[in-house]
Amino acid sequence: DTYNTAVGYYAGVAVTTGSQNTFIGGLAGDATTTASNNTALGYLALSANTTGSVNTAIGVASLDANTTGANNVAVGGGALGANTTADNNTAVGKDALTANTTGTNNVAVGSLAGDAITTASNNVAIGAHALTTDTLGSGSIAIGRQALQTQNFTSATTSYNVAVGDQAGLSVTTGINNTLIGGLAG
Repeated sequence: DTYNTAVGYYAGVAVTTGSQNTFIGGLAGDATTTASNNTALGYLALSANTTGSVNTAIGVASLDANTTGANNVAVGGGALGANTTADNNTAVGKDALTANTTGTNNVAVGSLAGDAITTASNNVAIGAHALTTDTLGSGSIAIGRQALQTQNFTSATTSYNVAVGDQAGLSVTTGINNTLIGGLAG
């Protein structure tokens, strides 16, 4: 282990060959063994990570279930909290993408943005409660408070829905190929 920094109760305690990690906070990065280039700041941040590299977790319990996922950014308490093996996700805000386990290439910015997504990929949710109900729908873009809030596919579906505006797409539940622009549109 080279160039690692660990500050806090059991922070980075399991590192064996991992390098260039920074773990600050109680149990931050405490399961990391061979992973490198991670940054964890906050109690339980990146705490289950073993081999996932190039992750950034800032906030209590952010990315705390991640084991092998790489190239993820979680900023905010509980952000990407259930992420285990998924790569290339960005979550900024309290509980943003918090249920995501294996979905990849998602971006969520705002409190509870994309918080129900579990295995879906390629979504963008920007705004408080944007795309907050959908678990399995991929390929959606929701920008605005509560945009596409009620969209919820019960099977893996690429929806190609775009909603921009405050509560845009609020009535969309399982529709596909929709473009809705403006407050309360759709």
